[in-house]
Amino acid sequence: MKVIFLQDVKGKGKKGEVKEVPTGYAQNFLLKKNLAKEATTQAIGELKGKQKSEEKAQAEILAQAQELKTQLESETTRVQFIEKVGPDGRTFGSITAKKIAEELQKQYGIKIDKRHIDLDHTIRAIGKVEVPVKLHKQVSSQIKLDIKEA
Repeated sequence: MKVIFLQDVKGKGKKGEVKEVPTGYAQNFLLKKNLAKEATTQAIGELKGKQKSEEKAQAEILAQAQELKTQLESETTRVQFIEKVGPDGRTFGSITAKKIAEELQKQYGIKIDKRHIDLDHTIRAIGKVEVPVKLHKQVSSQIKLDIKEA
């Protein structure tokens, strides 16, 4: 019996796959537990439609990420920070991913999740710094920071 898996089933198939399985297994286990449904022509058509819409949505998200990348990499996009500095040249407060995300939103209206900013450690020095940011699985960029003394 051909079935369309609605969820991942270990050893049998992944969600969205169309596979031939034994009839008894399909009727007594997969269909009863709503892990799969029978692969009729209508159900297969629905599945293809869903897959196309998902692909379109993914392509749209990728396009938005690439647009955001060009916006971040333009020369005019440089996030300004003015921090108090101690006698040793280090800032009193550190600049975290959260602060970077907030300032980017405040200064340029670009919204990026702080978890996507790839900051190894907090920034405690003045000067110009480039911080990597992951916008999408396939798109990454740099945020330019300009840290000045107050």
